Amino acid sequence: MKSLLTDQIFADQIPARTLLGLGPRGEDVGDLRQLQLAPLRGKGSLRLWMGLGMALVAALTMVLRVPVAVAGGWFAAALLFSLWSYRSFASLSLGDLKLSGLPEYRLCHRHAFYSAILWSATFWLQGLVPTLDHVLSIWAIALLMMLTLTMVAHSMPMVCILYIAPVSLSAAGALFRAGAPQIAAIALVAGLLLGTFCIRFAKTHIYFRRAEETLHEKNETVSLLLREFEETSADWLWQTDNARRLIHVSPRLAYALGASTEGLEGVPLLQALSGDAWESGQFPKSLHDMAERMKRRESFSNLIVPVTIDGTPRWWELSASPRLDEAGKFLGFRGVGSDVTEQRASAEQIAKMARFDNLTGLPNRLHLNEELARALKHAIDAKSRCALLMIDLDRFKAVNDTLGHPVGDKLLAQVAARLKGMIDRGMVCGRLGGDEFAVVLQDVASALDAEELAQRIIAAVSRPYVVDNHQLFVGASIGFAIGPQDGATVETLTRNADLALYKSKDKGGNHVAAYVASLHAQAEERRVMEQELRGALDRGEFEMYYQPVVTAADGTLNGFEGLIRWNNQKLGNVSPGRFIPLAEDSRLISPIGEWVLRTACHEAMRWPSNLKVAVNVSAEQLTDPAFASVVVSALAQSGLTPERLEIEVTESVFLRDGGGAAQLLDQLINLGIRLSLDDFGTGYSSLGYLRKTQFSTIKVDRSFVVGAAKGSIESIAIIRAVVALADSLGMSTTAEGAETEVEVDTLRALGCSNIQGYYYGRPMPSTDVLTLFRRPDSVETEAA
Repeated sequence: MKSLLTDQIFADQIPARTLLGLGPRGEDVGDLRQLQLAPLRGKGSLRLWMGLGMALVAALTMVLRVPVAVAGGWFAAALLFSLWSYRSFASLSLGDLKLSGLPEYRLCHRHAFYSAILWSATFWLQGLVPTLDHVLSIWAIALLMMLTLTMVAHSMPMVCILYIAPVSLSAAGALFRAGAPQIAAIALVAGLLLGTFCIRFAKTHIYFRRAEETLHEKNETVSLLLREFEETSADWLWQTDNARRLIHVSPRLAYALGASTEGLEGVPLLQALSGDAWESGQFPKSLHDMAERMKRRESFSNLIVPVTIDGTPRWWELSASPRLDEAGKFLGFRGVGSDVTEQRASAEQIAKMARFDNLTGLPNRLHLNEELARALKHAIDAKSRCALLMIDLDRFKAVNDTLGHPVGDKLLAQVAARLKGMIDRGMVCGRLGGDEFAVVLQDVASALDAEELAQRIIAAVSRPYVVDNHQLFVGASIGFAIGPQDGATVETLTRNADLALYKSKDKGGNHVAAYVASLHAQAEERRVMEQELRGALDRGEFEMYYQPVVTAADGTLNGFEGLIRWNNQKLGNVSPGRFIPLAEDSRLISPIGEWVLRTACHEAMRWPSNLKVAVNVSAEQLTDPAFASVVVSALAQSGLTPERLEIEVTESVFLRDGGGAAQLLDQLINLGIRLSLDDFGTGYSSLGYLRKTQFSTIKVDRSFVVGAAKGSIESIAIIRAVVALADSLGMSTTAEGAETEVEVDTLRALGCSNIQGYYYGRPMPSTDVLTLFRRPDSVETEAA
């Protein structure tokens, strides 16, 4: 286990007491002791022969000055100690990092001290007053022993000190007794310096050993990671010489290239990557870029290059850096590569998803803006024209509301398919979102060409659709702007085309409108109107007017049609034809329609009980599942009986409906509420509407009334057909807009059940209606 000391070792900040083994008891020194013991490993024989040799030299030196028996006895003791020390260390594992090394460390200290006692005795073998020649000769040998020991055991300063200190003190004492105090001082200083140097040398040794161990561990780690990288990663390593030829080819690289390692050795990297293009020299640009960087000996990272392997194109990501020797000489490149073909395909798919609509496959808003920018730039540069057509589907919202979004999505896909079939060269069609589409036209000769294409689009989109066994009808409103005359930027041209689209929708759908400058003022007026409309209910600006409906045969009053009026402080009296479509577009029609219904029921309770009240209901209201409960609530709160309430709807309800509105109307019929089909004959006039729903009344539009009074054969035929149809189905008919006596007589002659128009009375506020019932002849109301 490596402790804090390991970091100190690496930082060359080992305390001297720790290095000497004098630290606190139980101090965690990590692998320090084994690092100190490591230099002694394998040097047992050297220590043995060094000890025996020095002991023999000392014995031969002493034999001339001391008795032979004394010199021989000391030599015998030195011989036995050297052999015993050799055997003591022969079986020990010195420097094994798996062990603590503390017992071996202490054993070294003991043997050093024993050896010091043995050699210290040599100075006193002549007695307590030895001769100077004897001491000097022995000190020279002992000094050589100390120097040799510092070289052999330089990593263990305490071992050196335990030998140097006793020997130096013994030599200094003997020299002093021999009458050489100056030399004795020199012996002490020499011993002190050797001990100090041993500590310093030990620090340096441990520092470098620790650095070597750390470097070795890092090299092993790197080698292990590289092996693991090669074995488990999808990437591979590659290397080239200074001529950019592959060397040391890894098996994984060879496998990726579909070749053998031997076959790739020495092959130019560019040749290995380019495949058949190597012969022709027609390399992709990215390969040229890589070759140029390698020629300039530059590093590169995450470079995507095309690779041909067995004729199959792939994409690789390469990174590399130049290799240099210690002298800075270029040796080649070393790098890593990986196959990113799948990732690139995924990235391309993501990029396509970011630019194309997932549902229809058409370009999305981002892509369309780019195409429009290109078309505008071309038109400006070539002094030509381009166009932007904004397409909004009519009656699409009702499909989503009644049949659900899955059916709506399928319908959008069919609409997109029809639009795709109409796109020629120089056109781009895309989906902006929801039920909005757009077409960018390049090189448009005139606005008439754009309008002609718009008309063809409306005709194609308006054909019936069949989705999940539902027959659906939608139309299209189109607004267009010509660039650069109507806008020189994408934002301006888009905004102006959008204004034109609003204009076309205001016409009732299935219309085309071109941008004109006055649309800005209209847009501002529409914005102000919508803003005022949002607070109109709270400010109490709405008022109900009622127009009489009489029996055609005798002119008897049988009810009123409720009509809403709006008087705003800023805008004045606003026609319902202007604010009702705006209320439908801005989702305000539901609260306004609820107010109309509740107000009409409340005021009808003040009329005679034989009079009905008719209320117009928008198709938007019938898409709300809660509408039936609103009607029930209005009747309950007012006290009006269901038979006195008549709901008027137009056939647009069925054009926009997938069955939900018809079911809601059936619920109202079951409550006893009467239903009236308004404006019959002005639209599709499908008899299927009458089959689906039990209407009580069919209303004939004023245009047929005027035509019949003027003798129009077609108008007369239509009114007769409607009357006959109503009679056969048990329904009544109400003719609208009768203003003259001739028109009234004609309608009576044609058999209409009820008549409504200025001839019998204009729409009037509720207070005027009440005055009618105060007059004696209020039952028969005639025009003023």
